[in-house]
Amino acid sequence: MPADLAVIGLGPYGLPLAQAAVAAGISTLGYRTGPEAGSLSPAELRRMLSGGFRTAAGPAELGRVRTAVICAPTPAGPDGGLDLSQVEAAARTLSTHLRPHTTVILESPVPPGTTEEFLCPLLEKGSGLRAGRDFHLAYSPTRVDPGNRDFTPATTPKVIGGLTPACTESAAAFYSRLTDKVVRARGPREAETVQLLETNFRHVNIALVNEMAVLCHDLGVDLWDVIRCAETKPFGFQAFRPGPGVGGHAVARDLTSGGRSLRMVELARQVNDQMPRYVVQRAAALLNEHGKSARGARILLLGVTYKPDLADQQGTPAHELAVRLMELGASVSYHDPHIPSWSVLDRPVPRADSLYEAAADADLTILLQQHRTYDLQGLSVKAQLLLDTRGATPTGAAHRL
Repeated sequence: MPADLAVIGLGPYGLPLAQAAVAAGISTLGYRTGPEAGSLSPAELRRMLSGGFRTAAGPAELGRVRTAVICAPTPAGPDGGLDLSQVEAAARTLSTHLRPHTTVILESPVPPGTTEEFLCPLLEKGSGLRAGRDFHLAYSPTRVDPGNRDFTPATTPKVIGGLTPACTESAAAFYSRLTDKVVRARGPREAETVQLLETNFRHVNIALVNEMAVLCHDLGVDLWDVIRCAETKPFGFQAFRPGPGVGGHAVARDLTSGGRSLRMVELARQVNDQMPRYVVQRAAALLNEHGKSARGARILLLGVTYKPDLADQQGTPAHELAVRLMELGASVSYHDPHIPSWSVLDRPVPRADSLYEAAADADLTILLQQHRTYDLQGLSVKAQLLLDTRGATPTGAAHRL
């Protein structure tokens, strides 16, 4: 049965879009571009399937949809730029089945200029059709925040930039079925640069508070109290909070079109990449202050996902932390209600079954992610020594980052 929508790429960008489309009553077809992993729960996936979502039996089904959205992952490549190979593969597959009047939208994070200079030629060559004349082509930055209950796809505005005004309006007509507000950009380059700005805004501001965390510790200042007070300012300030590192799928991007770079983004990346090492230094110093060495110490890591209350470990700083602690000779274990097993350096990390017993037994417990199921007040009482990298424990109950 033909579908209205094909979501090409069922990873962290595609699955939420497919979920929102099914919830809006849109007949949705999914097409995988690789071994992708999203962050939907089994219950959410069951609801999608009951709502009519299905995966394509083959690429020929892509030729029977009105709208095709490419959501292929674009991980960092060996040269530090974005790897567009999965976008390219998706475009080549779609192009051989592309029909006139189809609306094609790219949602994958890409450098400005990709839609016009990279995607468009691939689609035109494979299909023999002309973008802007025979089919519509547009870009829309993905705005996915897994686990956010306040801002859903329906309440998050979508930015659209089409190759032509007609392309923009066609894409806007599709997204207006999913969201309360559609914002029209001047073109695909502007829409692509929106993604660049939004992603880097987050990373630069996290880097600022991460540097502040190091400075405030050296000065004996409670950064968490500083942030609490600063966020009462009703203008010119937005609160960000430090942590053990920055994970997730939206990595900091300093590459723009023409090989140009954003120096501040590169600096932010360096600052954020240093945080796992800094946490390990703080951990070793705390153990030393209490007459213990990191070598042979039993260290419990709490929450090894990149975000609270999700099972997604993409880019989680917990991995580097565990590696560095093991290199110091520590005995590392972990607890996470969302991760039943975890391996580091191809070795399984012991999983604690009883949180309180494990914390009481460990020489040092490090809170890396604040899952809702954690009773931090009780944990602070049971743990021999607790390092809180999220500022989640009550004041005075733990050593904070």
